[in-house]
Amino acid sequence: MSQAKSYAALSATTPLVPFSFERRALREDDVNIDILYCGVCHSDIHIAESDWGPSEYPVVPGHEIIGRVMAVGNKVSQYKVGDIVGVGCMVDSCQHCSHCAADLEQYCQDGPVGTYGAHDLIDGTLTYGGYSDHIVVREKFVLTIPSVLNISKAAPLLCAGITTYSPLRHHGVKAGDKVGILGMGGLGHMGVKFAKALGAEVTIFTRSESKVAEAKKQGADHVIVSTDEAQMQAAAFQFDYLLDTIPVQHDLNPYLNCLKVDGTHILVGLIEPMNPPVHSANLVIKRRVLTGSLIGGIAETQEMLDFCAQHDIECDAEMISIQDINQAYQRLKQGNVKYRFIIDMQSLKNLK
Repeated sequence: MSQAKSYAALSATTPLVPFSFERRALREDDVNIDILYCGVCHSDIHIAESDWGPSEYPVVPGHEIIGRVMAVGNKVSQYKVGDIVGVGCMVDSCQHCSHCAADLEQYCQDGPVGTYGAHDLIDGTLTYGGYSDHIVVREKFVLTIPSVLNISKAAPLLCAGITTYSPLRHHGVKAGDKVGILGMGGLGHMGVKFAKALGAEVTIFTRSESKVAEAKKQGADHVIVSTDEAQMQAAAFQFDYLLDTIPVQHDLNPYLNCLKVDGTHILVGLIEPMNPPVHSANLVIKRRVLTGSLIGGIAETQEMLDFCAQHDIECDAEMISIQDINQAYQRLKQGNVKYRFIIDMQSLKNLK
């Protein structure tokens, strides 16, 4: 076993503080990774503060991890010491259900093992995430970071990136399709980059007129201010796909009306309960689809990283020190970041 330094939430109502714990001893198929960078995801806040039900404490958040291999188990064949690698939202799954067999580990019938806040399948210990100096992960769930990617900006690809890439690929978005991106935060701005790279005509929906110029800067072909009734009426029946990244409750009905016949509205945020209710007529009369998507499997996440390397895609992000994490959480709640935070984990290693 190895001693690890981290920042952790010790309860739902207290700030993150320095916390030491032991990482497991290296198993034969494990990779020990020195963490260089870790992205900050809104899910980190939700779990640290028990927003999605009671969390098990301490919580060491972080599932957007970039690091360097320090050691490998004797049956590891894909990685060697010194390799630059990534770890995303999962660190294990059952590996025998039909979904795991289809490289859809995120839909494992037993539930995937989260990078933090879950329990190891072998010894039952609580998993601790990337706000730490190192992590030990099963080889199957380690990702290769292409050498052309800027590793200081790559961490958010492992959650924000795959969360938006996966539904666009699954639904076959292609050149000529009209895609609307709802919301322009950490997920939304990545959705624009991927949809454009796939050849789609991309429109950002935003509630604020003040974000129009920034949306165009991000690469959107068009911008619709969703609070402008005339603009929303003009958008009726125009879109093949809507990728909905809005992280809070909102009325889906005006957006559904923007879809063509057979159009698809894809939710990637957890906005339970849906309020106001979805009008069934908005689905039935135009044979529209309302669906969801959860991150992506390991093979697809690797595909996404390779796609980013090919198309020069990276996340717009602000680098912070681990000591600033509580302030970053407050800013993230306020939407005061363009568009993700990344922790330089050297700041943790420098702590006495």
